[in-house]
Amino acid sequence: MSRQPLPEIPHEVSSNPLVSVDTSDGSGKDDSGIETTEVAIAPVSRSEPIVTRKELWSYYLYYNGDNGVGPNGYSMTLFQSLATAAGYDPVKGPGSDCSASDASGQCVLPWAGGTKAVSSVVLVANGVSFAVMTLIFTTIGSAADYGSFGRWLLLILTVICWGAQFASMSLTSPDRWGVAMALYMIGFVTYGATLVFYAAVFPRLARNTPHARTLREKYERGEISAEEYEVEESLEKNRISNISTMHSNVGYIVTLALNLSLLLPREKDPKVNNYVLVLTNGYWVLLGIWWFIFQQPRPGPTLPKGEHYLTIGWKQIWIALKQYKKLPYTFIYLVAFFLLADGLNTTGTLVSICQNDKFNFSFLQNTYLGLSQAITSTISTLGFWYIQKYWKISTKRMFVVTNVVTILIPLWGMIGIWTTKFGFHNVWEFWAYNVMFGLFQAPYYAFSQTMMAELTPPGFDNMFFGLFGLSNRASSMIGPNVIQAIIDRTGDNWKGFPFLFALCTAASIVIWFGVDVTTGRRDAVAWAEKHRSYAETGVYTEEDAVPQKPKKL
Repeated sequence: MSRQPLPEIPHEVSSNPLVSVDTSDGSGKDDSGIETTEVAIAPVSRSEPIVTRKELWSYYLYYNGDNGVGPNGYSMTLFQSLATAAGYDPVKGPGSDCSASDASGQCVLPWAGGTKAVSSVVLVANGVSFAVMTLIFTTIGSAADYGSFGRWLLLILTVICWGAQFASMSLTSPDRWGVAMALYMIGFVTYGATLVFYAAVFPRLARNTPHARTLREKYERGEISAEEYEVEESLEKNRISNISTMHSNVGYIVTLALNLSLLLPREKDPKVNNYVLVLTNGYWVLLGIWWFIFQQPRPGPTLPKGEHYLTIGWKQIWIALKQYKKLPYTFIYLVAFFLLADGLNTTGTLVSICQNDKFNFSFLQNTYLGLSQAITSTISTLGFWYIQKYWKISTKRMFVVTNVVTILIPLWGMIGIWTTKFGFHNVWEFWAYNVMFGLFQAPYYAFSQTMMAELTPPGFDNMFFGLFGLSNRASSMIGPNVIQAIIDRTGDNWKGFPFLFALCTAASIVIWFGVDVTTGRRDAVAWAEKHRSYAETGVYTEEDAVPQKPKKL
């Protein structure tokens, strides 16, 4: 972490947020009476430092280490394994072994005076974790826009996550399944939060890369049109988003490959899973620390007098929510993505539960499956980015392609209700799932993040990415609770897939047909300019400057 004090940076902002093309009378029409198009030009702070090569690479390396293998993968497997070992078969009664050859396939744990299926306990842990993430994002998400709070918040969350992962060395016997649950939840919550506050940094980085600054200068000198500038600026955001996602996938591959150096020679060691978690976490520490050293200071406005970091977030979110009529496409996307992410996240958890049962909680088998997903994820992220760049395809169209596979995953699981030939009952299906997830769902994360960046008012990044975090990482409060109730009632994991299929399908249709990214981006830039005093004072008021008349070209 940099020891250099953070200077107060004056916000010298370029104006001209909206440009209207070929208009002569201010009517919004050209001389022939044809309607003209407003183009969104985001304001840029001239005082913010240009992104250096070291800074950008340290940003990528952080995500390379924060790849989720530990807190989003191995930790859950270890927790479910210990819980299963501590549970018993309800058909045979207490003291029976859930993993016995003649077991019924059900496994329960003592829970709140009764019993609960192990799968339901895992889903409860996920549901509570997402609820805690919701509290974090609503309470301090918007506060990250002020001063250097966002910078320190990411550091603190990262260190807590590191600590929870290192503490997994204590999880060595079934009677510690409760501790395993707690450490999993702490690691999962802080991991999800790091992803959100890490992502909130990238719109500001994208506006300050050397290429973005050069584009801005060309536009202001009249060397490129407003439309061309808008397209190129969007591609620059996609470039950083896709490269960072690619680095996450590369980190996933490297981490899993390193883990094989422990899993293969020490396969019979009862503590090998604990050692693997420590190695995985050490990799993140080694690569992630550089972001806190090379990140340049770009502080937001000072926290207004009389406000507090624990309350300002709620006020700002209430302000943001009241703007839904002025930013319709931003909020339609947030609501629809809330449901889509809920469906996909819960689907992933349910498939992982089935996968862990199928492979007897084997870290080694999960590592092989993870490698197949990581390799295809890297290839697909680069491939999707090349296709988009070459043909200049919009972010939304690329996102729609990934949504189709998002819907097909729970549909495939739903088939498993009626047959054991298909529907996540066979080894080959989990290999196919990991390959397909890598090919299409890795770009899904990159494009969903870029869509949010496109629809976020400049200068309000943490406020709206906090809401996006609510829609993404903290969305799964509905799915896990519904699914665990279904599993408790039916004793069948596969009965949860129909609900998830309906959820993903409905949300995808809304995004496909209800979100206009181009118009939404222009609304966001105009709204940010109207309330530009926020960037100077940190206080939002309804009486901010009136919108400027579009500049005529």
